[in-house]
Amino acid sequence: MKARSIPAATTLVVWAASAALTATFGLAFAQAPATPTPATAAPRALSDALPVPPAPKVVGKAWILMDAASGNVLAGENIDMPVEPASITKVMTSYVIAAEMAGGKVKPTDPVMMSENAWREGGAGTDGSYSGFEVNKTAPLEQMEKGMVIQSGNDAAIALAEHVAGSTDAFASLMNQYGKRIGMKNTNFVNPHGLPAEGHMTTVRDLAVLGRALIRDFPQAYSYNKIKEFTVGPITQANRNLLLWRDASVDGIKTGHTSSAGYGLMASAKRGDQRLISVVVGSTGEKQRADDSQALLNWGFRFFETHRLFDAGKAVATQKVWKGGADQVQLGLTAPMLITVPRGRYDRLKSTMDVPGQLIAPIKKGQQIGTVKVMLDGKPVAQRPLVALAAVEEAGFFKKLWHELLMWWES
Repeated sequence: MKARSIPAATTLVVWAASAALTATFGLAFAQAPATPTPATAAPRALSDALPVPPAPKVVGKAWILMDAASGNVLAGENIDMPVEPASITKVMTSYVIAAEMAGGKVKPTDPVMMSENAWREGGAGTDGSYSGFEVNKTAPLEQMEKGMVIQSGNDAAIALAEHVAGSTDAFASLMNQYGKRIGMKNTNFVNPHGLPAEGHMTTVRDLAVLGRALIRDFPQAYSYNKIKEFTVGPITQANRNLLLWRDASVDGIKTGHTSSAGYGLMASAKRGDQRLISVVVGSTGEKQRADDSQALLNWGFRFFETHRLFDAGKAVATQKVWKGGADQVQLGLTAPMLITVPRGRYDRLKSTMDVPGQLIAPIKKGQQIGTVKVMLDGKPVAQRPLVALAAVEEAGFFKKLWHELLMWWES
């Protein structure tokens, strides 16, 4: 692969051949569509030269603040230390249910039985939170899931697990499989609700990865997390996430508490195009976990900003193609590229594109051709695959023969 510098953070101009070769053979690279260029000519504010101040002090065993667009960790402490997730576990339960629903294996209208086992292990007679669905009666899956998400019902989590997988053990196996698929590297789930169990452990980094995946992959399931209260029969219970009442930009995600795990909160907020995810575990109380999470989110939004560098499906650059029916192919990204950087440092972004020295037809639409990398002060902040935006078929015999000669000459 050949690395090529890209002169600006928002404009990519890639030339596949030297000017002499272009003049000789008439195969020129087109300039990529320009996007707004940072106002580098304006004087930089004095504050832009200052380093980002330390993140707020957090009371807890471990915590993290993650940029949802890129997955970059903005700040954290003990982010890979094993911790108990408590009821934050139910975010993984929601993810599995949404994934199984997307695969057509369950439906929102499925009647889900509140079994005796679910009622006994997670109902009102236990020390944990419960939803209040009647034992040995059914409720639509969507309602049962809201009882789990909003009320943090352990009984609802067990009933849903039994409906989806037959047993909580089988469901935990699904949780671990999906967890590995989305990038949770240091997590082992034993149950769907998060009550203490041997081996039921995770990390705050993995929990942030999970929150990011639920928001990205299943926005409908995620939307339940912002509902402030839910009623089952005569019982109305409020969502335990206090930030939903404090900050209109907060739309999730999940609280957790056991005597051994302490108080935890996975929170997320979106302001403009920017979304942040915080996770605090091992805190000392409901108010403390909310205060610390709010402080982290405010700090992140104050000192970092998100920029959309490239849109999905739009040409980032044009690459020369040998032996093809077309002489060039446009390269782009399959998803928008959003970058979060410290405020005032957008104009310091540097981009490079790695592409093959020679690109030979045939090329399939969507085929990865190379990568685009973005650096800030010499450190990588993002990397995405560049793909062909259109297919290029093989040329006829004589053109391929001619190109073979030109390639030999150029080499």
